[in-house]
Amino acid sequence: MTPNTTPSVDETTPDADEKQSVTPKQALPNGFQVQIDLRATVVPGGRHIVGGSPLRVLSLSAAATKMIDPDGRICVSSPATASLARTLLDAGVAHPRPMFGPTESDVTVVIPVRDNQTGIDRLVSALHGVRVIVVDDGSQVPVTADGAEVIRTEISAGPAAARNLGAARVQTDFVAFLDSDVTPGSDWLPKLLGHFSDEQVALVAPRITAMRPDGGPMARYEALHSSLDMGRREGPVAPGTRIGYVPSAAMIMRRSAFDGFDESLRVAEDVDLCWRLRSDGWVIRYDPVALAEHDHRVALRAGLDRRRYYGTGAALLTDRHQTLASPMVMNTPMMIAMVAALTRSRWGFGLMVAMIGFIAHRLHQRIAHIPDAPRVAARLTAQSVGFGFLQMASALCRHYWPLSILLALVSRRFRSVLLAVALAEGVVEWMRSEMLNPDAPVRLGVTRFVAIKRLDDLAYGTGLWQGAVTGRNLGALRPVIGRWGSHQLPSSAAGRRPPE
Repeated sequence: MTPNTTPSVDETTPDADEKQSVTPKQALPNGFQVQIDLRATVVPGGRHIVGGSPLRVLSLSAAATKMIDPDGRICVSSPATASLARTLLDAGVAHPRPMFGPTESDVTVVIPVRDNQTGIDRLVSALHGVRVIVVDDGSQVPVTADGAEVIRTEISAGPAAARNLGAARVQTDFVAFLDSDVTPGSDWLPKLLGHFSDEQVALVAPRITAMRPDGGPMARYEALHSSLDMGRREGPVAPGTRIGYVPSAAMIMRRSAFDGFDESLRVAEDVDLCWRLRSDGWVIRYDPVALAEHDHRVALRAGLDRRRYYGTGAALLTDRHQTLASPMVMNTPMMIAMVAALTRSRWGFGLMVAMIGFIAHRLHQRIAHIPDAPRVAARLTAQSVGFGFLQMASALCRHYWPLSILLALVSRRFRSVLLAVALAEGVVEWMRSEMLNPDAPVRLGVTRFVAIKRLDDLAYGTGLWQGAVTGRNLGALRPVIGRWGSHQLPSSAAGRRPPE
């Protein structure tokens, strides 16, 4: 290939640097296609693309621009198109559209279960044409499963150990993990297996929705705001991004990449697995085109106790992954702006405006080389500040609520701020989950949603502090304040979905 036709991509990453992959990149096969993210900003002329999580600015050569169809799609047909497609995928500004992949005969489903015969009957009957291994993790009454291999342990060792035990019996190239309270759609495997035509992909997960969305307030809340539901948008999975992990309730893995769940973890073992895979250079994809239904806990007390239990996992993740599990990740200018806003003072307002101006200036400097840079910088600044406020509000109401309550007791000014923040953050989440959600399966109403959301946060925060105190590891409570990471997209630890 001559230099004149060699595509090139210059990349600017306004956020903190990511860890580099330690495994060599595999070439994408011919026929593989990728689609530019519809939410990415393609600057007129197509030479610059702004998008991804963390946010990036990509500048393409003329040769690279010509490889992209008018509809934003690239079909791999040469080393050059494969390189461009990989770059766009790694940057998060494009999504895979594979045309082929493994078949269902290449997959074995492993189901860990304990005392849920009803769930096993429902799930196994929904799986056709695929080998199934059920691991009975010490049920009081032994589980049976017609048409499936059943492995039983007399003493429960936890779901991580049960999954590992089942995976050790798998002979196929791919293993799917499904919990006994999950039922996948009939076409979930064909929709997801194509991703594995990319040899860099280790794990793919579907969207998990409510099996019975109608019911009482907690059932409706779970249908709208479940911690298992990663949302309507597809994307790569990585710590510190919009999709920080995927739950082990439903996932498919490349067996050669699977080195086991950490059996010492009874909670957050799926987060740990995802982060280890990413650290080793593997790619994880979340694709909501495939669906699986989950039988949520619909009793308020049981649901909140589960949230508390999830919170205890943060300290365990901190032991293994240090700052990746931090409850809040923010750059210094944004942190100053957020704290200044909480003071409700004139000087605080002035300082907040000054910091936002500084952020806008730094952003503009990073993208000054692209056309229409002022407008793009203004939009990105607004997004950044909005996410910063939401992250701070979530931290005050969820992760640090014991400190917030103590401060509210001694400060009337902060008490009014906290009440306003708690209400505003709850309303914003309600708007996201229900009012602006075209796929909302039920309606709960703003009052009940906000009330349950605040209880949800109190429960998770209680578990977070419980885990930190009992584990003697306050790192799970320590925020990460960086010099510059201009776009504060919610991370898996700081966003609305707690690690599980």
